[in-house]
Amino acid sequence: MSTARYALYSGTMAGLASLLAVMASAKSEGRGVLQPVNATSHWLHGDKAGAVANPDIRHTGVGFVTHALSAMFWAVPFAIWLSRRSPRSLPRLIGEASALSAFAALFDYGVVPRRLTPGWELAVSKRAVAGAFVAMALGLAAGAWAAQRRS
Repeated sequence: MSTARYALYSGTMAGLASLLAVMASAKSEGRGVLQPVNATSHWLHGDKAGAVANPDIRHTGVGFVTHALSAMFWAVPFAIWLSRRSPRSLPRLIGEASALSAFAALFDYGVVPRRLTPGWELAVSKRAVAGAFVAMALGLAAGAWAAQRRS
């Protein structure tokens, strides 16, 4: 199986799943649905980016691109891991994706400088941030499963 295919499928699905989860959480918490997306641009615009509720290129555009690149960043080691092994069952993919997503959460919020975190904590609750990482795991696994089925 191609590493590039795994990365493309898994990164795309992980990015979409985590983004939809954090946006749904924002809405359920009474915030603007784009606030967590805009918050991701905090590496460039500072913490005030988390308060921006309306769409604009400076915050929303930068936030979407940053999030997409981040999802691909985490999909690459997952893809390398999977491409060197035999195809996995869906439950095993979910387990392996969950391990990577937990590592990503610990790394993003425990190792990197605050300015380089996803920034979601500026717009939604910690519980919503955790939910986004769960969604990321499910997206990674779903993408890998689709990549395996496609080949």
